[in-house]
Amino acid sequence: MPQPAPARITTVVISRDRCADLMTSLPRHRDPVILVDNGSTDGTLAAVAGFPHVQVVELSRNHGAVARNVGVAMARTPYVAFADDDSWWAPGALDRAVALFDADPALGLIAARIMVGPDDRLDPASAEMARSPLPGREDSVGTPVLGFVACGSLVRREAFLEAGGFDDVVFFAGEEERLALDLAARGWRLAYVDDVVAHHHPASHRPTSVQRARRIVRNSLLTAVMRRPWPVVVSTAWSNVASGWTGLSGVACAAPRLRRALRARHRLPMHVEAQRQLLSRTA
Repeated sequence: MPQPAPARITTVVISRDRCADLMTSLPRHRDPVILVDNGSTDGTLAAVAGFPHVQVVELSRNHGAVARNVGVAMARTPYVAFADDDSWWAPGALDRAVALFDADPALGLIAARIMVGPDDRLDPASAEMARSPLPGREDSVGTPVLGFVACGSLVRREAFLEAGGFDDVVFFAGEEERLALDLAARGWRLAYVDDVVAHHHPASHRPTSVQRARRIVRNSLLTAVMRRPWPVVVSTAWSNVASGWTGLSGVACAAPRLRRALRARHRLPMHVEAQRQLLSRTA
């Protein structure tokens, strides 16, 4: 009897203390799946033992977005699809992504169309990416972008590893920006593809909107320190400080991480910086 073709894409899921969400999302993922658990204490590990198609990696503490790097390193397929514990891929999405990666060796990342909640509302980030003003080749599939939402993204494993994956300077929330910039700096193409679809049903157990906003401010500043010109760093800090208490506290939260950000600093190539400035002007 002929053997099935080897898998071409692995789904890497990260989770922390969201056992109930995993019980909904894991059955929707097709093999192979790698679940990287960020030190859960809510019985997650015992519960997911009932899913034989899921390879579980237990981390002793919360590594934030860097946990995805562990899953990518373990994957044995050329492509990886990311998911959170409250998201999954629509039928046919992974096959479509594999075909696109196979057809374009320069394609490093696909940003999917993300549908939110049971009523399938379009994620505002997806709508923004669909309107991206970045120029692209006429023969390329998708819309050129310089960002993505992690739980609705798929990567070429080689490109992800080359760009260093996610980093522990930003840790979590807005962790996509630095990776997107570094992929583009290394010549990889990032594209929003409307017919690759992910579903996201946000978990009830989430940081408050103020906590998330503060982390976004912190991480946008840290990313600027790591990659952007100093005038951009200064303007980023000042605009956040001037925006009110959340911006001010976010900038203050960046201070303990500044030394690590400075150690990781190197400027983007001029063409990538120009693209990033174009996005800022048209936002």
